[in-house]
Amino acid sequence: MENVSYVSEKILKEVYPERKDWCHKYDFGSLLVIGGSKIYSGSPTFNALAAYRAGVDLVTVVAPRRAADIVASFKPDLITYPLDCDFFTRNNLKEVLELTKNKTAVVIGGGMTRREEVLDFILEFLKEVDIPCVIDADAIHAVAKNLEILEGKKFILTPHSYEFFVLSGKKVSDNLDERISFVKEFCQRYKTTVLLKGHVDVICDDREIYLNKTGSKAMTKGGLGDTLAGIAGAILARGVTPVKTACAAAYINGLAGELAAKKYSEGIMASDLIEEIPNVIKRVRKY
Repeated sequence: MENVSYVSEKILKEVYPERKDWCHKYDFGSLLVIGGSKIYSGSPTFNALAAYRAGVDLVTVVAPRRAADIVASFKPDLITYPLDCDFFTRNNLKEVLELTKNKTAVVIGGGMTRREEVLDFILEFLKEVDIPCVIDADAIHAVAKNLEILEGKKFILTPHSYEFFVLSGKKVSDNLDERISFVKEFCQRYKTTVLLKGHVDVICDDREIYLNKTGSKAMTKGGLGDTLAGIAGAILARGVTPVKTACAAAYINGLAGELAAKKYSEGIMASDLIEEIPNVIKRVRKY
């Protein structure tokens, strides 16, 4: 096996330092979630709720109007910016880029669909954006069309095995050595950070390799990747490096999933995991 490190609870103290008495809103990040479509609204909702539970100060969800209205109905905490469209297209590019001006990180990809015009929008956005981004779900399929856009950017890719195949052309098995080797090769080539999700998460940038072992076999439900992306967005928005962000997000999402699975067994849902995120963080920070 490659020379790897294991993610442990100490990562929580690194990404959640003790707050100063006179801290205030925006000290801990302002996140933009770009996602949803006429068809899907759940993914950006899970992104946003998980990000709030992971400690970010402010989340704004930009989405096609139907999705934005549904997201806004869940909690008054959720700020939404509805677009007059059913799916993202290049026509939305200027408006969405304008929304990044006062943000410190972006999560993009959930529920957007893989329509050509959507993938074109995502690629153009990622070429232009100048703040750190978590690239998940449909946005991974967009990036696969032009991997060169990754270089020089503070991006985190969060693929599962099939999405990693779409990115790299490599079909990964359950063999951990193979997974590490393929992810390392990809990250060194494109100078980016990857969190390959699995029974053991493989996290790598172009220099370091980490393994995360938190999680539960019950975590097969839809939405549990969206919670991971939201947690990562919250931490990235604090100014944490991409590789440390990916390690912390994998650890928190996995442990929150373990806690939820103990309560709900096969019945675990993404919303259950979200409510356990603070219980993970409280292991090192209580107020």
